[in-house]
Amino acid sequence: MGEAVLVGSSAVEKQLEQHRRDLTAYCYRMLGSPFEAEDAVQETMLRAWRGLDQFEGRAALRSWLYRIATNVCLDMVRGRAHRAMPMDLGPARTLDNVTMSTLPEATWIQPMPDSTVAAAADPAELTVKHEAITLAFVTALQHLPARQRAVLILCEVLRWRASEVAELLDTTAAAVNSALQRARATLGSRGVSSDDPVPRLDETQRALLARYLKAFESYDFPTLTSLIREDAIQSMPPYEMWLSGRDSIFAWWVGPGIGCRDSRLLPTVRANGLAAFGQYKPDPSGGAGRTPWALQVLELDERGIAQLNFFLDTERLFPLFGLPLRLDG
Repeated sequence: MGEAVLVGSSAVEKQLEQHRRDLTAYCYRMLGSPFEAEDAVQETMLRAWRGLDQFEGRAALRSWLYRIATNVCLDMVRGRAHRAMPMDLGPARTLDNVTMSTLPEATWIQPMPDSTVAAAADPAELTVKHEAITLAFVTALQHLPARQRAVLILCEVLRWRASEVAELLDTTAAAVNSALQRARATLGSRGVSSDDPVPRLDETQRALLARYLKAFESYDFPTLTSLIREDAIQSMPPYEMWLSGRDSIFAWWVGPGIGCRDSRLLPTVRANGLAAFGQYKPDPSGGAGRTPWALQVLELDERGIAQLNFFLDTERLFPLFGLPLRLDG
C-alpha cells in the first residue's frame, strides 16, 4: 500500500497533484461547497508540502493526504451549522404566504461540475463517482456529524477498510463500524443511499431536455405541463422559500417570477450528475444583451422533471461551470 515519494520538488509536486481531483471530490462531499472544497484541497497540499520531511514513506501517500484533508475539513466545519437545501429548512410556500428572505451563502449546498471531480477516461469509475455525488446524497451527508460523514464517505464511497479508516481517524475499527452503522441509519431515514443511481441521460431524456429548453424560453406552458411532473418542486437558493407542485411553480413563474419571461438557456456541463443550464434574463437596463440569473439544475426521472433547482450565485457559479457572465445580442 506504500508509495515512494520521489526526490525533487517537481517530482513531489506531480505526485501530490495526481490526487487533487479525488481529494476535491472527497472535500466537496464533506463540505457541500465546491469553493470550500477547493480551499480545503489547497490547504491540504500546503500542509503536505510542509510536512514531507515527517512523511518518510511510513504510510501510503494517498492515505496520508486523506488524513490531512480530513483534518482540514473537520477544522472547517467545527462549530458551525451544516449546509442545506431550502427543503430542509421549512415547509413549502405558496403565493399566499411566500417570503423573499435570503440566508447567507454558508447556509446552502452548492452544485459541483462533474468535470471537476471525475475524469471521463474510465466510464465505470465515472459512474461510481456520479452516484456518490448527487445533490440528494451530498445534502444528506451534511446531516451527519462530521466524523460520521468522513467514515461513511471513506467506507461506502471510497471503499476503504474499517481498519484503514480507524488508522486515519486515530480510533478503533469497532468505533468506525459503529459510526458507519449510525450514519447509514441517518441516511436511510432520509431515503438516501450511497448506492442510489443517477438517472442516465438516454435519447428520450435528451429530447425532453431539448423540449424543456425551447418551452422555457418561449414560456410555452402547455408544453411545460407535459414535461414537468405534477408533484415537482422548485428551490431557489439563497431564498429560503421553495415551492411544491407544478401549479405553484407556474403561478410563481407568471407572478413574482415574471422577469424570467424571454430568458435564454445555455446548456453546460452536468452538475452532480444532473442536467444543468445557465439562465440569462433580459438586461434590466433595456440593453440588447442578457444578464445571468440562475444555474438551473434539473432532476429527471421516468415521469419527467421532478425537481428544478435555481442557484442564484451566478457571479461565482457561472465561471465555475464555464458560462459567460453576459450574453450579447
